[in-house]
Amino acid sequence: MKIKRFFAPDIRQAIRMVREEQGPDAVILSNSRVNGGVEIVAAVDYDETVFKAVKGEFPGEARAAETQAATVAPVRNTGAEMPVNRAAVGNPSVSRFAAPAFDANGSIWSQEPTLIELRAELSRMRLMMENQLSSLAWGQFARREPAAVELIQRLMCFGLTAAQSRRLVDGLGRLDGDVEALWQRALNALSSCIPLYGHDILNDGGIVALVGPTGVGKTTTAAKLAARYAMRHGSRQVALITIDNYRVGAYEQLRTYGRILDVPVKTADSRDGLRKVLNDLCDRRLILIDTTGMGQHDSGLQRQAELLDKAHMNKKTLLLLSATTRLSGLGDVADAFGVFRPDGCILTKLDEATCLGGAVSTAISRALPVAYYSDGQRVPEDLHPARAGALVTRGVETMKNSESHINEDLIALSFGKEVSNAYV
Repeated sequence: MKIKRFFAPDIRQAIRMVREEQGPDAVILSNSRVNGGVEIVAAVDYDETVFKAVKGEFPGEARAAETQAATVAPVRNTGAEMPVNRAAVGNPSVSRFAAPAFDANGSIWSQEPTLIELRAELSRMRLMMENQLSSLAWGQFARREPAAVELIQRLMCFGLTAAQSRRLVDGLGRLDGDVEALWQRALNALSSCIPLYGHDILNDGGIVALVGPTGVGKTTTAAKLAARYAMRHGSRQVALITIDNYRVGAYEQLRTYGRILDVPVKTADSRDGLRKVLNDLCDRRLILIDTTGMGQHDSGLQRQAELLDKAHMNKKTLLLLSATTRLSGLGDVADAFGVFRPDGCILTKLDEATCLGGAVSTAISRALPVAYYSDGQRVPEDLHPARAGALVTRGVETMKNSESHINEDLIALSFGKEVSNAYV
């Protein structure tokens, strides 16, 4: 076995040097960062006793050799460090290879230490290469398309994902002219992407269930909608129902709003109970159902969704999304509350948010038409019908007021893969 060290400014060049000098069959034994770049130790003519043991020439090591041989294959393709049985070093009585664990079917257990070490090394190697390639791709793109880079940076500061930002910029066509004019074009394109709820609850009425995690403002939003409808059509046309039997004081809070608005407030805790309450209120043009606030990982979500579905009512369901929640959290909420099959969404707490792009991004990516947005606690003043242009304008103002910015390195990591696929 012939071993040699290779030094290069980055991993990409180091691997190229190994391939050029030792060929495609070279095995990378280790890699590490050093002053000025990276160091790779590679070998050719790997120890053939591994394969002899597989054939039975060393029966006691046959299974260990099988593991080692299987490990060599991914190492050849990925450049990971070959795991070594440390206990065997300098001890001839111990097998040179870590003995793998097998189940009843003869498969290697997923928790076998050698495999765990290999997976970890492969993950580190992949991450290092992806980071360097992303930075390289982003740098090339920035030199070639400076106007596109400026727009992408602004859109990501607005709160959109890297993929959404790239698609918007790609859709603009030629990026000639003043950057501010291009920015306005990008915002107009963003406005056209925001889905809007097609029904006006305050005119159409119906049965509307408000769902969402704890603390997003479901009860207050229900009161705002009820107040608006009562002002327009009269209090005898509205009713409130709560199926929140978990939160202490939930019914009392809604009942307080009901007394102020002079509308009935009912409670239900079962499918049959909900059906009966709905029958009792059949003369009301708008019935708002306030549901239990639960975390997106709560097992009770499915039960509550079934309660609403099995009541056999012709209802609309709106998911409340808080603009103060991070983009990743909003995605989790939208996915988890998908069991309710929401018809649209209401964006809440815009007055507390430092970035509105996450909520807008989630509405776009999850195809959730926006019906209303709220920006305060006042009932009913702080509730507004959704308008795409108004949401984008509000988002830009919020971005400016919070002085949002994204680190250049973070943009490169987030966007580099997109750039490499699209432009390089």
